[in-house]
Amino acid sequence: MLDLLRQRRSVRKFKPQAVEVEKIAQLSEALLRAPTSRNQQPCEFILVDDPEKLAQLSTAKAHGASFFTSAPLAVVVAANPTVSDVWIEDSSIAAIIVQLAAEQLGLKSCWAQLRLRAHNGDLSASEFVRQLVGLPDGMEVPMVIAIGYAEEDIAGHLRTSLLDAKIHHNRFS
Repeated sequence: MLDLLRQRRSVRKFKPQAVEVEKIAQLSEALLRAPTSRNQQPCEFILVDDPEKLAQLSTAKAHGASFFTSAPLAVVVAANPTVSDVWIEDSSIAAIIVQLAAEQLGLKSCWAQLRLRAHNGDLSASEFVRQLVGLPDGMEVPMVIAIGYAEEDIAGHLRTSLLDAKIHHNRFS
């Protein structure tokens, strides 16, 4: 697992190459295996490979989503807040699980955080995506993840770039 973390980097430029059906099935299984608090399972996942919808996802918020135009696949992570009071945490766990599964499959990814971000005017980024993919009222979309083959090879962060001072033992010091 540590080797996987060492090589993982967010990628914002993808090759125009579809993700194979077998890999999509494995990513789907990874999403469904993500742990949730008290096994409440508040999350739903919409896999998007329609180029028109991907282009629309790239406009979900003013900054930080344009990379969806080159992605061959996106995972919309949605959750029902009435199912679990920790839907944000459960969504986040599912997001990192699918990103690590993608990495193991030779794919790269990047997430776009939507919660508390504006789309335009009075419409939130979450609400825009909820409507785009046909989710029922009340569902929230805290993030969307782009997945595909990287346009360029980007190495993982060097060990020397990690902030060891962020690690504390027994108490914050």
